[in-house]
Amino acid sequence: MFIRIGFEISYSFPQPTEMILMLYTHPSRAPSLVSPERLVSTPAVIIEDFFDVYGNRCARTFCSSGHLRLRSDAIVADDGLPDPVVRDAQQHRVRELPADTLLYLLGSRYCEIEKLSEFAWQQFGQGPTGWDRVQAICDWVHHHVVFSHEAARCDRTAYDTFIDQRGVCRDYTHLAIALCRCMGIPARYATGYLGDIQVPVEPPMDFSAWFEVFLGGQWHTFDARNNQPRVGRILMARGRDAADVALTTTFGSHRLEEFTVRTYQVSDVDPLREIGT
Repeated sequence: MFIRIGFEISYSFPQPTEMILMLYTHPSRAPSLVSPERLVSTPAVIIEDFFDVYGNRCARTFCSSGHLRLRSDAIVADDGLPDPVVRDAQQHRVRELPADTLLYLLGSRYCEIEKLSEFAWQQFGQGPTGWDRVQAICDWVHHHVVFSHEAARCDRTAYDTFIDQRGVCRDYTHLAIALCRCMGIPARYATGYLGDIQVPVEPPMDFSAWFEVFLGGQWHTFDARNNQPRVGRILMARGRDAADVALTTTFGSHRLEEFTVRTYQVSDVDPLREIGT
């Protein structure tokens, strides 16, 4: 299948401001781009691309005071299959884990494992390990946290979500990540496009958050918010938590004026005709 992705994001700045942007698809999805992915600004500004320590494609720019509109529009080819389910994926002992996964066992800005470790071991320590343990964590988070746009907060941590039992997709993700790490399972934050393909979902299209865990020698996708395999998940960035993958970071005061995201299936006859419509 083919999926059209893109966005329009507009800011106003009272003074000249520098920005870091994380608005591209992840380099791992580059081979599936049917049309070139370009980040366009109005007015035109110099956008310098770079890669961060996690391998995400990023950019930085400097904008004068006034308004700035950022937009992107692309077509991505997708296999149309839901997230793989690998029930026999085994959990590794910490001493067996590859060194580059150990970072994802540690506490981070939004995932305070020291506050959740005792609960995690009481709740999940006597149950199954591996895939089924991660699924048990997703089930618990999914059923104990109420989705609420009104509860969205940029400083809400995993422990806050555990106490308040409400939040948005990033909060579900942070809590699930923290609980996995408590149980010795490397878990990392992922963000990207997730359209309402093959599911009857009513909210408007948006970017989404999910997470990946290291089991059976490879990384696997889990989603505590939706708690079911989904079609059309398009990765943009990975990191320890949301602090590592902020869509935009501004070094100065600003006001968000527009935020529109699109991610939906298009005709497979001539997908390039969809660009610019």
